Amino acid sequence: MIFIKVKKDVIMTGWMLFCISACCFFYALSGCDGINDYSTNPNHRLAFSVDTLSFDTIFSTVGSTTKQFMVYNPNSEALRIEMVLLGNPEKSGFRINVDGRKGDLFRNIDIWKKDSLYVSVEVTVDPNGARQPLIVEDSVLFYVNGVRQSVLLQAYGQDVHLLKGGTTITRDTALVADIPYLIYDSLKIAEGATVTVEEGAVMYMHSGANLIVEGTIKAKGTQDRPVVIRGDRLDHIKTTVVLPYDLTPGQWGGIRFGSSSFENEFDYVVIRNGMTGLTFSESQPDRMKISIRNSQITNMGNNLLTAVNCHIEASNSEFTNARDSTLTLIGGKHQFTHCTIATLNILGGRGINSPSLILSGQRVAGENSTPYPLKQAFFDNCIVDGGHSADSTRLFGGEILFDTEEQNMQGNSETFNYRFNSCFVKTARQNSERFVNCLFVNSPSYLKTGTKDEEYTFDFRLKNGSVGIGKADRAVSEHYPVDRYGVDRLSAAEGASIGAYEYVYQEEKEN
Repeated sequence: MIFIKVKKDVIMTGWMLFCISACCFFYALSGCDGINDYSTNPNHRLAFSVDTLSFDTIFSTVGSTTKQFMVYNPNSEALRIEMVLLGNPEKSGFRINVDGRKGDLFRNIDIWKKDSLYVSVEVTVDPNGARQPLIVEDSVLFYVNGVRQSVLLQAYGQDVHLLKGGTTITRDTALVADIPYLIYDSLKIAEGATVTVEEGAVMYMHSGANLIVEGTIKAKGTQDRPVVIRGDRLDHIKTTVVLPYDLTPGQWGGIRFGSSSFENEFDYVVIRNGMTGLTFSESQPDRMKISIRNSQITNMGNNLLTAVNCHIEASNSEFTNARDSTLTLIGGKHQFTHCTIATLNILGGRGINSPSLILSGQRVAGENSTPYPLKQAFFDNCIVDGGHSADSTRLFGGEILFDTEEQNMQGNSETFNYRFNSCFVKTARQNSERFVNCLFVNSPSYLKTGTKDEEYTFDFRLKNGSVGIGKADRAVSEHYPVDRYGVDRLSAAEGASIGAYEYVYQEEKEN
């Protein structure tokens, strides 16, 4: 016979755990039928975290993100909510989920004293046949002790041309500006086809969507009605501050130009918050790849503009804010005039290592490299700026990188032909015939829009007293007499300024 000696305190502990578990089990069973003792006083009301739950613009036929509000019982007694329902779900398109249950009508929901529950809301808007967004409203109704309370639901519905499932345009086509375009997957322009985008057209790109150009795209906006290509998230993201998704990079893929694509034009075009911006495949520098005028390309998750052996001309345009390089030109022939090329800050952009401008004479893929002569990279009246220090022990540094053999860094008219005329370049001071009347080291000062919390909102116009005011080459500016905002360069008292934007004096605000 075997005797096992068990300590008394162990037996007592096990017995106590059993009793506690049993009590919790029977308590849970007793609660399944709801609260038996609740208030019937009509003065005992519910409280809500919001009076109105508002959604940003919702595209027709496409569901919204989910939003929530809280329902509170601030009273010292439990309440039974006799009924929760939507006022007009068939027409409004709203859907609700009450404390984890889906439906349009809920009965006998108990809520303990000083307790709360969640109501989640989604909405899908039917097409309305209108160019402008139309308001859509409904209410979540709560009946407690014969008293009705409500929370207003509000959204704006916008009709769109929905391109879903992958669309290829195979013939000459005009994209009109009647209502926006929502590109859910990739949109491809086939070789031989030309797509003309009307002034005022808006293209909303869904997450991961790309615009692939094998043919030609001519996007021709105006100062008052630019062509806009951006992500489709119209709501806000909550970080340490509340920011619109429109300021967040990486919201969609990018615009890719194939080797067969030539004679592209962007005039008064705004492209923002993608992943890779503009990417140009290996091409032929004796044919115009793209002409970019009066445009803004900004806020990209990786590289902002990358081109291999292409011919690109850009003027009066802003290329700003990318987690990787802002402008990478590998070989080819290029002319940039009155442009701002800079990365100052970007959401989630800590640890940005690439300089704003990379000029390269080779394309590197793994252990292999392919040489591409940089036949021309000319910059007139441009700003090349960023957060890197201009001090460097290298021949060049700061916001410019010459990816070539050391003997080419000083310039080679055949294989590495570059020139900066009347520019600001964030690098150490250079004494070279390839830097003519240039400014170095200390960055210009820019305007900043919005409140102090909006640290990712930038305006690259020059502030009072900034470096670069009146320092442009006037002979060059005479060919570009106004900037993309229509400001006259030639009438400025200080003289024309470098960069994409002409300096305008700002009245000092009193404290």
